[in-house]
Amino acid sequence: MQDHGTEVTAAGIARLAGVGRAAVSNWRRRHADFPKPVGGTETSPSFALADVEAWLRAQGKLAEVPPRERVWQQLVGHPEGPAAALVHAGCALLLVHDRPTLWLEASAGSDERLAGLLPAALDQVLDARFGPGPERAVTTPDGPRLLASAPLLRGAAELAAGSGARKAYEFLLGRHLDANPRQYTLTPDPLADLMAELAGPARTVLDPACGTGSLLRAAATTARPGQELYGQDSDPALAALTALRLALSTDAAVRIAAGDSLRADARTGLRADAALCHPPFNERNWGHDELAYDPRWEYGFPARTESELAWVQHALARVRDGGTVVVLMPPAAASRRSGRRVRADLLRRGALRAVIALPAGAAPPYNLPLHLWVLRRPERAPAQPGLLLADTGQFAGEGRGGPDWRSVRETVLDAWSAFDRTGRLDERPGPARCLPVIELLDDDVDLAPARHLPPPGATGDTGRLTEVRERLDETLRLTAELTPEPPAAKSAPPRRPLTTVGELARGGALVLRTGTNAGHARVPLLTDHDVLTGTGPSGTLPEGDEEPVLTEPGDVVVPVLGGGSVARVIDDATAGAALGRNLVLLRPDPAALDPWFLAGFLRGTANHRRASSHASTATRLDVRRLQLPRLPLDAQRGYGDRFRALDEFERALRLAGRLGEQLVRGMYDGLTDGTVAPG
Repeated sequence: MQDHGTEVTAAGIARLAGVGRAAVSNWRRRHADFPKPVGGTETSPSFALADVEAWLRAQGKLAEVPPRERVWQQLVGHPEGPAAALVHAGCALLLVHDRPTLWLEASAGSDERLAGLLPAALDQVLDARFGPGPERAVTTPDGPRLLASAPLLRGAAELAAGSGARKAYEFLLGRHLDANPRQYTLTPDPLADLMAELAGPARTVLDPACGTGSLLRAAATTARPGQELYGQDSDPALAALTALRLALSTDAAVRIAAGDSLRADARTGLRADAALCHPPFNERNWGHDELAYDPRWEYGFPARTESELAWVQHALARVRDGGTVVVLMPPAAASRRSGRRVRADLLRRGALRAVIALPAGAAPPYNLPLHLWVLRRPERAPAQPGLLLADTGQFAGEGRGGPDWRSVRETVLDAWSAFDRTGRLDERPGPARCLPVIELLDDDVDLAPARHLPPPGATGDTGRLTEVRERLDETLRLTAELTPEPPAAKSAPPRRPLTTVGELARGGALVLRTGTNAGHARVPLLTDHDVLTGTGPSGTLPEGDEEPVLTEPGDVVVPVLGGGSVARVIDDATAGAALGRNLVLLRPDPAALDPWFLAGFLRGTANHRRASSHASTATRLDVRRLQLPRLPLDAQRGYGDRFRALDEFERALRLAGRLGEQLVRGMYDGLTDGTVAPG
């Protein structure tokens, strides 16, 4: 059986054989019969998967190939690209899931027979799940295209036999999304679940910018009998992938269309029970000029810079009276002057019910504390309209762990359920309050919760300030104990023979590695910012073909950009993280070099000046040119102990600085809001 042109990279070969990329490079050099490249580039060649498998099998290196890995390599090496291959695989898996006998009949012969019988079988299942052909986001592939995918389809069916069709597709789609992080904007599952819970159970749900389908899938977990999921996305390939994902994960009727919802709305007659939306942010070309007289702008024509308010009104126009809309919004949409008229009308007519500030890190872009807007299409004008404002910024997590979603969910749902039930929220200290609309209808109509709520942790939290003060006292005592002794009387510096990092690397006293920003290991990423600030690994390693460099205890990590003299010794807590870009790792031989001795001398200011070069916008360090003295190991350890003590002192100073900032800010907040007395 032929693989019809499927190609695989060196990293893929390494995964197939369960080895590192270095082993694959060795095989290419040592074995004359190793398959020749058939594509790619000189630095990243690709090989025919069938030839590679035959060679590995002949060498006895293909004994235990994970089926998932083989199917993944067939997918990424597909002649039409991974997205088209995923659609073909998803169609086959849906057939396996819904009509297993049809799949068994079609697959019981050659690839040519499979490709000939499959289109008719797929038409049956796709029509049943997505509606008639012209309205489907998923079109039936023809026989010649399916012939090229036959090995992939058989492999996907084998995966489904073991783990089920849904899990098989989730694995392939999830890996594709991980491998292309810049191509897709994802909605994290905890956020999608929260948005679905705010909307409540609904029989018909719309997502006009459905992306990968996370919001619709979350809404289906609270499914009602006969539930219908409607979605639209401007990317036809993504619309097809999402339709298949939803069809495999739920029994609801799935109606996904391709196209721009604002310019080419496929659901003009829909009146859904609820709408969920994570729209594209800050779009200038959303259709402002051609949509000026569109009937969807019931609350005012959005400015060119207010694309998010266009999505809000589009969603409101597609739900029934009393229907709920939950939209993820950038924080600027709550306060930009260009949108104040639309915001004011949403408030006056009772359509906007809540604005909830999420912690930073809740969704991309992760550096912004995004907002959730909860709206309801008015059935009648409320007698005393109010707006629920909530701020969950205090639940932001540290590093790559993300927010404390359990606390976010409990805080938001507790406030929303009380407000939704009665139209008001009893006054109480905390992260939420209800404001009368009349108080918000000023010249700015600023709806940012931070403008109307006390800072997180300020109100009545004198106990927290006491705790911070106690920690600061303890840290300052530790800092005093760690303060280095004054240096001895000045003397002439000793004349010592010097060597460079480059010479030590050539002599085998240390190994020098440079960082990367991609790889196949599922580990946290140590960034140059982490090294400069002394914090733990905070990055995420995107999927890629590069072999990541994993840190070990005793490694010395040096940033090469920025001009600062920094070198960090990796401890047990940081070990195992991948090395990020703009970092160089030095792994000393413990029989020749003490890591603290090495790191200490690398931090010398004069040393950095000699080894740095200056471009127009940055200073770059050539680590190989850094110098250190040639000393016996015992003498190195004496220096190393002193350098280690200085590092501990430096970390204590940093902690004291952070605690001092917390105490000062808390005291200012307490004095200004009245929770701390001046006397």
